[in-house]
Order: sequence, then C-alpha cells, then structure tokens
Amino acid sequence: MIEIPYHGSGPYCYAHSVAMMLGADAPEIGVLETVTGSPFGMQLVGGSLPFFDAFGWDPDLGIGEALDALGWTAETVSEPEPDAAYARLVERLADGPALIGPVEMGHLRHQPGMTGPIGADHFLVALAADAESVLAHDPQGYPYARIPRTDFAAAWRAETVAYGKTHTLRTNFVRHTVVTEETAISASLPRAIRRLSGDVGAELPPGTLGNGDAARALATRIEGGCDPDLRGMLIHFVIRVGARRLGDAAVCLRRVGHGSAAEVATRQARLVGSLQYDLVVEDDARAAGTLRTLAPTYEELRRALTSS
Repeated sequence: MIEIPYHGSGPYCYAHSVAMMLGADAPEIGVLETVTGSPFGMQLVGGSLPFFDAFGWDPDLGIGEALDALGWTAETVSEPEPDAAYARLVERLADGPALIGPVEMGHLRHQPGMTGPIGADHFLVALAADAESVLAHDPQGYPYARIPRTDFAAAWRAETVAYGKTHTLRTNFVRHTVVTEETAISASLPRAIRRLSGDVGAELPPGTLGNGDAARALATRIEGGCDPDLRGMLIHFVIRVGARRLGDAAVCLRRVGHGSAAEVATRQARLVGSLQYDLVVEDDARAAGTLRTLAPTYEELRRALTSS
C-alpha cells in the first residue's frame, strides 16, 4: 500500500504555527505533526468528545514533545491576569513573533461565522500588538489578520478550551541541537507506543476511553442517533485532521524503516477519511461499521511499532 502525502487545506493550526516560529529550520509540516505524537491513537474525552489523536494527548503537550524531539527549546509563560498578560505580549513582540495558544477560536471574529465560544481550540502567531489590536498570522487561512484587542483577549483566556492554561505564549525559540527529521521521527515513537498501550501518564476526565475502546464506543453512539453537534464536530474538524495526520504518519514511518507500521497507519487514514461522506449524508450505520473495523488497528499499530 503506497502512501501519497496529502497537500492542501486542513486544520493543522499548531503545527503550522510552530513551523512559522522555527522559520527556515522548520521540518516538513507532516514530520512536524508526526513528532507531536498526535497520530498514534484515538480518544473519547469524558466519554463524549471524539478525537483521532493519541490517548491522553493534547496539542499543548504535543508542541513540547515536538520541540524536544527536534532539538529546540522555547520559553513558555502563562499569566492569569489579563492586562499583565497583554503587556507581556506587547513587550515580547518587540523582539520577534510569539506563538499564542491555546485560544478559543469562536472569539476570533475575523473568521467568518465566528460570533462566540464554540469550544474549539486554536493556535496562531502574533506579529505585533498595540493598545487596540493584535496583528497575527492565523493558520486557519488568514495571514496578517487584524484582531481587535477585545476579541483577542476573549479568545486568549481560553475559558472554554479543555486543556492548557490561560494567556499562554511561547517565545525565544532556540535550536540547541541539529537533529535530522528521521532522528526526530524515531525519537517520538516510544511515546507513541506507550499511548497505544494505554499508558497515558496523566489524569484524564472521568469516562475517557482510548484507542479501540474509543472507536467502539463512538460507533455505538453514532448508531444510536448522531446528534447535530457531534456530527458537526466530526465532519468539520475531527475527521479532516485525523485522516491527514495518519497519512503523514504513514509517510514518516516508512522513512524510518517501519514499513509494517506504515501500512497500518495508511489503512487507518483511509478508514477515518471514508467517514466524511457517510456522516455528511447521514449513513450512520456504515460509519459505525467503519469505526468497528478501525478499532483493532490501534493494537495492530502498537504491535507493528514494537516488532520493527
């Protein structure tokens, strides 16, 4: 099974934001996404929120893990008081851009249709700020976006984001070790194996399920009646990013000699990607069947990674 890298639009906000901060030394975006650890698993957070990402993982963790694997450090700060946080941002931007996030995407009203919190996390790169607004590269497709300070402040509080701290920014990105992309990919795999094994190393919301259990539980929920909010979340975000990161992981795994694992990841990418049409047209029985087919592949991927 041949892996064809996907190129096109898609919700890769934190990977693209990190790439902007790393500049000319940034790895290929699919490598960067893979070394965050995101592709290796599935989770149903609190028993209700589905994500095709690693069990116990979130983008805040993933950014740190990617920087570590790639030989970079960054200064990360979170300031609870809004005015102090904004003053710190203005001060830091005098020395260069800052990675901002997580933020609540629903408050970013430069994005059409956004009028208030929707529980969606997002990352962007701030370029400049003054008393009235922030200038930012928003990887959702909005370069040099002007964001009024009130909107930015509401988003940056991240009150409706399920992870991370309020007013988090990362600056002073420094490359301390030159690491090849292949070395970084290989360095990220032990964490992937642990998460595929169910070893999350963190306290999770009650009822959270991972990997095969998450896939089977989501299948049952969809089969019993997929409510509009769940369907919207799946077709507008979860499936799109899930299929893309699995495809990127497959390409990366083959690069470092994990051919069997790459074949499993490609199969997973095709299964996840196929859910899009079925859920849009409300063929929920077929979608549930696909999820049940997907469920055992997480253990297959774990075995393939440990035996290579």
